[in-house]
Parts: sequence; structure tokens; C-alpha cells
Amino acid sequence: MPSVRIWDLPTRLFHWVLALAVVLLVISAKVGGDAMHLHMRLGYLVFALLLFRLVWGVLGGHWSRFARFVPTPARLRAYLRGSPEASLHAGHNPLGALSVLAMLAVLSLQVASGLFADDEIAYSGPLTARASHALIKLATRWHTGPGQALVLALVALHVAAIVWYWRRGQNLVRPMLSGDKTLAQAVPASRDGAGTRAAAVLVLAAAAAVVYAVVQWGARASLG
Repeated sequence: MPSVRIWDLPTRLFHWVLALAVVLLVISAKVGGDAMHLHMRLGYLVFALLLFRLVWGVLGGHWSRFARFVPTPARLRAYLRGSPEASLHAGHNPLGALSVLAMLAVLSLQVASGLFADDEIAYSGPLTARASHALIKLATRWHTGPGQALVLALVALHVAAIVWYWRRGQNLVRPMLSGDKTLAQAVPASRDGAGTRAAAVLVLAAAAAVVYAVVQWGARASLG
């Protein structure tokens, strides 16, 4: 059975850095106080990572592209019926893809609401000076309430799925560490050479520049 490069290095680094950032975001939010300075910076990091993943979903390795794993009803039905088709199992399976998309959507909402949130104690988002009182109030309620609960629920679901598949003999963690998967059928490999990695650095730099521009835009309003 051939070993195939499924996850390119940029995708793997994105996954693990995002996972660590989310854990630290939850901890810093619970600690509060001075830890909110770390919370804010971690939020900027997640903002940049999400922008990176949006672009990498178009430019990244074969199995990292949204076109390859966004589940259609037909693919979802085939997977639930136990189809052995290699393309359903090589990268994100259709159920895993739904979980990934949900996590990206919820984290995007958390980042967006965090930019406008204000707890009136230790944290004020960089775009509060650009927003109305009503929007700030709504963003704060979402960020500290339903948004946070959804993130925790999706993290718990993600971990539970890893354990469930592991008990069924599928190790989902190892391929996200090594990048390679041993498959019964041949499938296209993801590009993961120097050119791909250089492109990822450029995409991440552009994402960081966008985050910096957004924060500075809010800062100019607060100073003016």
C-alpha cells in the first residue's frame, strides 16, 4: 500500500498553531486581567491564520483545497453508506469536512466579534471606535457567550471524533504530523516542495499585513 503526501507542511503548521492558539485563547479569557493583552494578540494571530487558510484553500496542496473536501450531498451519502472510494478517505472525509468548515466559520465570527467587543474592564477591541454602541454590545454578548460556547463545543467534538476514529483503527493525528498517509488505493499527492512552502510564507505575510492594516485603521479612529 503506497504512502502518499496528503497534508503539505503549511497546512500542518496551520493546524497545530491554530489548535495551540485556541487553547491559549480560552485559558487567557478565563484568567482575565492582564492575560487579556495576550488574548488580544492571540486573536490577531488567529485572524491572520484564518485569512491564510482562506487563500490556502485555493492555492494549497491537492487535499488542502476547499474544492477537494467541501462535501456535496452525493459525497456525504456515499461516505455514510460506507463507500471505499479513496477520495472520500484520503484527506478530510465528508463528515470531517463539515466539522472543519464549522470550526473555521465559528472562529471567524469569534475574531470578528472580538474586534468590536468591549468588556469595559480589561479589554476593548481595536475597532470599537469605529462601531456604534449597539454593535459593540451585540459583539460583546456573542463573543463572551454563544460564540465561546460554540468554539468549546466544536473543540470537544473534534477531539471526540479523533478518539472515535482511533478506536476504529484510523489514526488521524499521525498524518497531520508527518503529512503522509498509507492508502489501499492510489490517489494524487499534494505538492509540498520548496516552491509551495515559499508561496505559503508569502500568503501568510500578506495575511499578517491585512490584520495590521485593520488594527491600525481602528487605532486611527480612537486617536482621532
